[in-house]
Amino acid sequence: MRSTLAGQRDVFDVLRSLFDIDLTPTDTANKEKGILYVAAIPAVGYSLNTKFAVTVGANAAIYTADIDSVNLSEFSFSPTYTFRQQIMLPFQSNVWTSGNEFDFLGNWIFYKFPELTYGLGGHSSESAAEQLDYKFLLFRETVLKKIAGNLYAGIGYDLDYHWNITDAGLPGGQISDFQRYGETPRSISSGFTLMAMYDGRVNPINPPKGNYASIVYRNNATFLGSDGNWESLILDLRSYFKLPGDSRNVLAFWSYDWFILKGNPPYLDLPASSWDTYANQGRGYIQSRFRGRNLVSLESEYRFAITRDGLFGGVVFANFQSVSDWPGNKFTVLHPGTGFGIRFKMNKFSDTNVAIDFAIGDHGSQGIFVNLGEVF
Repeated sequence: MRSTLAGQRDVFDVLRSLFDIDLTPTDTANKEKGILYVAAIPAVGYSLNTKFAVTVGANAAIYTADIDSVNLSEFSFSPTYTFRQQIMLPFQSNVWTSGNEFDFLGNWIFYKFPELTYGLGGHSSESAAEQLDYKFLLFRETVLKKIAGNLYAGIGYDLDYHWNITDAGLPGGQISDFQRYGETPRSISSGFTLMAMYDGRVNPINPPKGNYASIVYRNNATFLGSDGNWESLILDLRSYFKLPGDSRNVLAFWSYDWFILKGNPPYLDLPASSWDTYANQGRGYIQSRFRGRNLVSLESEYRFAITRDGLFGGVVFANFQSVSDWPGNKFTVLHPGTGFGIRFKMNKFSDTNVAIDFAIGDHGSQGIFVNLGEVF
């Protein structure tokens, strides 16, 4: 079956009309199985964490079988170099087999990453910021098998390896939370995961409706090379509603919650702001702004069309996050964020947008956040 996209436009249609060139591999009115739909954009951006950055955002999508019988598979790769001399090489994949019988989830990242850390707990302040320099290899692979309908379960392996960790320290030689918690020149967390997932979104790049829920239990063990034995749990819940029901507008909700169940992870493996798969959680704050033994967050976003052809859209959003205190373990403060953004259709086949958001948090925190694809 072929799904019509007549009347919709993306950047390829704009180039065709302006320069009389055609960069699309198929006709512009249909989605088909077996065709790789690619969206890529070089850009100069700015964020709280990177300052100015040069990046190439690339996203590819494919239907591995008839589009009525399989979800859209996706791949993303966004190599980035920043003016803070950071190098980021993230690659993520989500591949569905015919009939959605199996789902293969991958997340591979290399970071050369000077960044600021602000200590532990929800009451940490910007005056407690210290620079950490390190290299980081992250590896995630999970295989999920259909249980019934949109319900899946499976197993995986996770590795977090930090090395060449150096600490600039606090002004005046004060002892930081990083030093109190346990400063080390390297850390390894290696463990297996158990995952259950419900995914009724059809298109994970830009869901028009549906629900998603996942729970991931991770058990790090010394016999797998981990520095210590510790366990964690991540709960990810998302819902999408067309509002109004006959429009392309979407009201979306996202809850992302991360808990340490047992043991003591290395400092850099503790739950922290914007360390979800795509580094999108907690718009309004710099990555790693809040870190603790547990993290909870909730976000809501309204996505609306600006032009009828789908080329331009907009969003408004609000969120909050909280991390547990340290050395205690209670949630005592919420950190809100809010903002707005614009969307530009990069590829109408995969419904991939360039997302540019401006967000503010408390105590003057604010920034611009850029994504290829929706934030969640």
